[in-house]
Amino acid sequence: MRFLVTGASGMLGRAVADTLAERGEDVTVLQRRPSGSPHHEVLGDVADPIAVQAAVDGQDAVIHLAAKVNVVGAWEDYRRTNIEGTRALVEASRAGSVQRFVQVSSPSVAHAGDSLAGVGAGPADPERARGNYARSKAAAELIALGSDGPDLTVTAVRPHLVWGPGDTQLIGRILQRAKAGRLPILGRGTSLVDTTYVTNAADAIVAALDRAEEARGRALVVTNGEPRPIGELISDICRAGGAPPPRLRIPARAAWAAGAAVEGVMALSHVLPGVPPMTEPPLTRFLAEQLSTAHWFDQRETRQVLDWTPRVSLAEGLELLAEATAAEQESTDHESAQGTTSQ
Repeated sequence: MRFLVTGASGMLGRAVADTLAERGEDVTVLQRRPSGSPHHEVLGDVADPIAVQAAVDGQDAVIHLAAKVNVVGAWEDYRRTNIEGTRALVEASRAGSVQRFVQVSSPSVAHAGDSLAGVGAGPADPERARGNYARSKAAAELIALGSDGPDLTVTAVRPHLVWGPGDTQLIGRILQRAKAGRLPILGRGTSLVDTTYVTNAADAIVAALDRAEEARGRALVVTNGEPRPIGELISDICRAGGAPPPRLRIPARAAWAAGAAVEGVMALSHVLPGVPPMTEPPLTRFLAEQLSTAHWFDQRETRQVLDWTPRVSLAEGLELLAEATAAEQESTDHESAQGTTSQ
C-alpha cells in the first residue's frame, strides 16, 4: 500500500514512516523543507491545498502528524497549521484515492484543567481546551472525525507525552532545564502521570491503520499504561539523560500564579516597542497545571480496538535513553580528544 505521512521530520512522525517502510510499505512524506529522509519527499506546507493535493495523489492512506506544537504562539499560526492543514488533507483525501485516514491528536483536546485519573478519551472540546495548541487540535480532530464515511475511514489517535532518545520536545526541555537548575517539582510531586515511549506510539498509530474498520470514528488515547508519580518520573528521566534530578519545590498555587505573571509579561512584549517576544517561557498556567495534576488513562478500550499492547516498558525506555545518552557523551568526548590532539 501507499502511505503519506505528514510531520515525519519529528521524532514520532519519523518513527511511523520507518515502521511502515520496514514492513515493505511505499512511504511518502510531506515536509516543508528537505530533511534527508530515506522516504520519498514531497515539499510543501500542510495548509497549502496545492502542495497537499500533490502529496495525497495516488495514496491509499494518510497519517497526519504535522502540527504547530509550541506552548505559546499567535492563534493564527495554530489555526493555519493545525486546523486548516487538517481540513486541506481531509478534503484532498476524500477527493482522491485515500481509503484510511489517521489523525494524530492529543489528550489535551479533552482537558479542561482538572486531573484526569483513569479516564477514557473524552470528546474533543475547542471551547474548554486549554491554550491555543489544545484548542486548535480539538477543532482539527472534530474536522477529521466528521469526515468519516463510506469511502474514508477516519480514526483519531491521541498519544500522551511521547518521548524517547533524541526527543527535543519533552526530554530535551526537561534535561535542559534540569542542567540549568531551573526544573522544579510542583507541589508534592505525587500526581500520577502516564507517558508513551515513541516505539509504542508509532506501533499504535500503525495499528489504527490496520484496524481501520474497528477503529473508525473513534478517538483513542494511547499510553504505556504505567502511571508514575510525576516527581519520580521526572527524576528518573533526568538520571537517564545525565542531568541532576530537581531539588527545587514550588507550591502548585504559587506556580500557577507565577505562570499567570509570565503570561502577562508575554502579552506586554507583543505591544511594547523594542521588547522581543518570549518564545520559551519558564512557566505558564498550562504548564503549571500539567506539572501538578494527574494525567493517566484507562487503556482497555484502546488495546482492545487496536489489538495492540506496548512492547517497550517504561523501565526499558529509560534504559534506552541512558544508553543513548552515554553513547552521545562518548562521541562528544572522542571528538574533543581528537580536537585536542590535532592542535
